[in-house]
Amino acid sequence: MTTAFDPIDLSGTRLGNRIAMAPMTRSRAHGEGLTVTDSTVEYYSQRASAGLIITEGIQPSVVGQGYPNTPGLHSAEQVAAWRKVTDAVHAEGGKIFAQIMHAGRIGHPVLWPERELVSVAPSAVAAEGQLYTHEGPKDFIAPRELSGDEVRPIIGEFVEASRNAIAAGFDGVELHGANGYLIHQFLAPNTNLRTDEWGGSVENRIRFAVEVTKAVAEAIGAERTGLRVSPGNVYNDIKETDPEAVYPALINELEPLGLGYLHVVEMMPGFREITLGLRKQFSGTFILNPATEGPTDHGALGLIEEGSADILAFGALFLANPDLPVRLRTEGPYNTPDTASYFGGDDKGYTDYPAL
Repeated sequence: MTTAFDPIDLSGTRLGNRIAMAPMTRSRAHGEGLTVTDSTVEYYSQRASAGLIITEGIQPSVVGQGYPNTPGLHSAEQVAAWRKVTDAVHAEGGKIFAQIMHAGRIGHPVLWPERELVSVAPSAVAAEGQLYTHEGPKDFIAPRELSGDEVRPIIGEFVEASRNAIAAGFDGVELHGANGYLIHQFLAPNTNLRTDEWGGSVENRIRFAVEVTKAVAEAIGAERTGLRVSPGNVYNDIKETDPEAVYPALINELEPLGLGYLHVVEMMPGFREITLGLRKQFSGTFILNPATEGPTDHGALGLIEEGSADILAFGALFLANPDLPVRLRTEGPYNTPDTASYFGGDDKGYTDYPAL
């Protein structure tokens, strides 16, 4: 019987176990030019006992930034700073993928050095709600609709950031197609009102996700490319009326590429049927960030034993427990996450959680 503590081959990258650290925004890129710092080096190296670390979302361009103090991978300084992180994780025997995240319409000009810049999206539809910024909460504003000629250059930003990730020493990249950010905005009918080749039908709405993934896979290798999706996710004012059609169609197009993995964020236990359908459809490594009735801890490990997933991704529990694989094996005890220090701040609630 396969367990969470068995090694696995991730398309040529050997992982010591099947426990992944899920990507989590921490808003602590306090270095010049939104570079990660020595604290970030310590944070990730503390968690190198994960079979796989997936970083926080990293923007591929200035306008791709969606939150304060999130790091980029679009400058030489940012690449050099991330190299310290990957070197430290590798020195501890870990593996680490960079999550490339373009926020699309989720962002605000106060985040960017040039305030005349405007966020971009498939359609000029503002998200409901507010964004926290250094100047306090700000209403989301309507993004600028990308013209047909501008879509390909945006795909190029993902490619260039992925090349930068490999130059920075990452073992691969995860494309963030979930949680209401740019790739997800193309998939969802309430954020994609286009009538050209990039919108309308299911075939057209999945095109951006497919083309981004193909382009990145061609640039750095399919075996080093993963994709994260979240069928039915309502985060960031997303409304998906047809996830049962969209996601199987998407995976059907991506299946021949031989991707390193597919990462599914399960929004609630009621979506397990879609999860299992994608699991059956995708022949590569399947990472699941599962929805559970209570806290997602050692009780979820049976999902690997029953074959519902190859790897399980843990978020807040990994944030608070740098030695999580050991604690899962012993079924606790677990440190309690400090929600007040999730986003921004200093090392409190970042690198000071104790190991067993």
